[in-house]
Amino acid sequence: MGFIERHGLWNPEQAAAAQEIPERAESGGMKVVRLVFADQHGLLRGKTVTVGELPNVLREGTGIASSLLAKDTSGRTVFPLFTKETPLGLPELRGAADMVMVPDPLTFRMLPWSPGTGWLLCDLRFTTGTPVPLCTRGLLRSVLEQTGGLTYRTGLEVEFHLFRLTDPRLGTGDLGQPGAAPEVGMLNHGYQYLSELRYDELDPILDVLRSNIEQLGLPLRSLEVEFGPSQVELTLQPADGLGTADAMVLLRGAVKQVAARHGHHATFMCRPHLPGVFSSGWHLHQSVLRDGVGVFAPEGAEGDEVRPPLSPYGTAFLGGLLRHARATSAFSTPTLNGFKRFRSLSLAPDRAVWGRDNRGAMVRVLGDGPSSTRLENRIGEPAANPYLYLASQLAAGLDGVAGGLDPGPAADEPYATRAEPLPRSLGEALTALEADEGLAARLGKDFVSYYAGIKRAEIARFEQEVTDWEQREYFRVF
Repeated sequence: MGFIERHGLWNPEQAAAAQEIPERAESGGMKVVRLVFADQHGLLRGKTVTVGELPNVLREGTGIASSLLAKDTSGRTVFPLFTKETPLGLPELRGAADMVMVPDPLTFRMLPWSPGTGWLLCDLRFTTGTPVPLCTRGLLRSVLEQTGGLTYRTGLEVEFHLFRLTDPRLGTGDLGQPGAAPEVGMLNHGYQYLSELRYDELDPILDVLRSNIEQLGLPLRSLEVEFGPSQVELTLQPADGLGTADAMVLLRGAVKQVAARHGHHATFMCRPHLPGVFSSGWHLHQSVLRDGVGVFAPEGAEGDEVRPPLSPYGTAFLGGLLRHARATSAFSTPTLNGFKRFRSLSLAPDRAVWGRDNRGAMVRVLGDGPSSTRLENRIGEPAANPYLYLASQLAAGLDGVAGGLDPGPAADEPYATRAEPLPRSLGEALTALEADEGLAARLGKDFVSYYAGIKRAEIARFEQEVTDWEQREYFRVF
């Protein structure tokens, strides 16, 4: 009996899917399989094994160093692993000991851009079989279990930049932790939102991306030209539970890998440091269903202008999103760079308000009826860890429902309404997160402490650097 069966780590649906993988692998000519998990930053880490090792992986999982959970975005280890201290209160991490990546058979795919390559998304377990509490996919699953049997449905609109790669900057002088950023060129001039001509300029590479995304089985809805130079947007069909988060980590990886193979550089960084470039956002559409029927819609005739836009459940859920907005921004906007997006009159929010179909509000209430009524939170950046973004949103909404929170009136002037401002920096967001006991109760106090520690290490590293702004501002004048 293998590790997975011994610890009962698969449900019947997963076990049945695992039986089909060898046949699907053979028919697809698979030679290797990539085993990956989403780390604390939402970046995919893992190992590649040969197809001959696949049966063993489907019995035992595969080991991977736990030190990956102690690193910031540069790959620097933040927490001590080789001392007498117990790292993060978890003795299993001492000495960077192994964890076990347990594949989820329901995520198996063949990668269309890498012939003969399979792909499996994994969950993390300690060698005892117990869940790794720092696994972000597991964290989202634990919050989903707090819905009382209801279904959390989400859909995404994600913006990113797509450039022509001119120099990958891989010389010996470009090395470092992190290394030098690549040099890129624009694919269009921008400033023409949803322009047919601008789209056609991007069509050769967008068609390649579309083909690969669809072959992966991701529910692609649309490809759009955004306002900024070389900026585009993709939207996916809604999915339940883990579905949107799983799709997002695979989508980001697919876009970056396919673009690189075709001489381009795709980045989900919010605001690249390039002249004229615009910030990118990730808008998350959310609804909750009971027995397949949405519970956000109010009772009454559809189209009735007098009835409220949301049911009592939806109203309280919205109240939770607003009440916890400052704290959840640490998950929806987890980079120092992302907070440069929160600007007045920019189609990005700058305060915690809601509006009826108003793109200036943080939360936009949309739809008219059980199947379409939803909340679009416009707070996120494309670099967010999808599992933490969704988990924090759901936790905030559920806390609002539990407390019957009132979101207040709609904001007709979202950039002028008196309301709590969103954090202006990652440090401010982390302070709000650490002070939010209601959110921590649902996400776990230990996880909040761990996450804040990782992100504060990034801030400390940034504050030690001399920036271009400082050089221009002070070098000549003083």
